[in-house]
Amino acid sequence: MRLAIIGDIHKAWDDADAAYFNASDYDALLFVGDLPGRTHRGTLDVARGMSAVNKPALFLPGNHDGVSMMQLLAELQQNRSRIEKKSRGQEQLCAELDAALGAIRMCGYSRHTLTSGSTVIDVVAARPHSMGGDRLAYAPYLERTFGIGSMADSAARILDCIRACENPILILAHNGPTGLGGERNSIWGCDFRKEAGDFGDPDLRMALDQARVENCPVLGVVAGHMHLHVRGLPDRDWCVRQDNLTFVNAARVPRIFKLEGERVHHHIRMTIQAESVQVAEVLISDAGRVIRESAPAQPMNN
Repeated sequence: MRLAIIGDIHKAWDDADAAYFNASDYDALLFVGDLPGRTHRGTLDVARGMSAVNKPALFLPGNHDGVSMMQLLAELQQNRSRIEKKSRGQEQLCAELDAALGAIRMCGYSRHTLTSGSTVIDVVAARPHSMGGDRLAYAPYLERTFGIGSMADSAARILDCIRACENPILILAHNGPTGLGGERNSIWGCDFRKEAGDFGDPDLRMALDQARVENCPVLGVVAGHMHLHVRGLPDRDWCVRQDNLTFVNAARVPRIFKLEGERVHHHIRMTIQAESVQVAEVLISDAGRVIRESAPAQPMNN
């Protein structure tokens, strides 16, 4: 099975992307969220462009998706009263986003089966709208829509999805789990605080740890959110191996950029055969020509 993992788009999507993926031999596309800058209108514009994709595709909303700018500001300020007040229209915004995506499946706290020949996997979509760290972002919406009131509730819901799987499991998240480093340029480390720290999702870590105890066949996690470029430091590792799981951060921002004068588009290719997972970073031209494929640096394995 060949999967394309598309990181935080932030407006960097165009017709060349849809044409490339439609002509490719990918079995499915996984979008880890964050489509626009900050506006809902920008989100819908990008989603409509993505809807031209004719491959099976899953989309997990990020902290910029299906929310208003005022909601995002309230979350950044951690202003509880404003978070509650500005949350009241989120259901409508998410419904508009879902419609704009067309056949692309918007997901969260859900299970999805993908098949390619004799290879079958289950994709578990984790918590939507994550902002990272130890606080539930968009908590009023999560409680109204999913009945999630705490990190423990969220972990339990993700674990329930994992337990319901009958095939090897790949987890689709917006932000990765805790436990993979606390340096500013760790795969999900905090780069905007002087003291740095681990900025992964604790609920996802709790679910993974219990899944391991129960011998659930989890292959790994694909996510984004924490951008790979870190000012003043080497880029984050975009792939890490830990406890025989593969963790991928696909958030190369901007994902469309110039390389040696040529405009290129970024994504991660994941190949799954039995319980073996291989990944590569892929850069393509506007014309769909592969410019570069590169394996990850030697990943750690704790």
